[in-house]
Amino acid sequence: MLLITCPHCGPRPELEFRYGGEAHVARPTDPSALDDQAWSEFLFVRDNPKGLYAERWNHAHGCQRWFNALRDTHSDKFVTTYPAGAPRPDLAAEEIR
Repeated sequence: MLLITCPHCGPRPELEFRYGGEAHVARPTDPSALDDQAWSEFLFVRDNPKGLYAERWNHAHGCQRWFNALRDTHSDKFVTTYPAGAPRPDLAAEEIR
């Protein structure tokens, strides 16, 4: 069973969590200026990398709080989790220390 570490509750089984999509997606600064094509790209077009990917998760059967995670899409391993609103961790800088 896959364990996901909630930054508020600690490690819990994956069954307690719900996926919320890509993290750190910036909302349009002037939504009324967007045409239909730009809106559809904002709503539906996301990255699909092989490797590290920042995602939003909800601890639905626990504290019910949202948080972000860096997950390796190739191995399905969660590298780190951090509270929503926090900047994406710079793993390269942390490895240098």
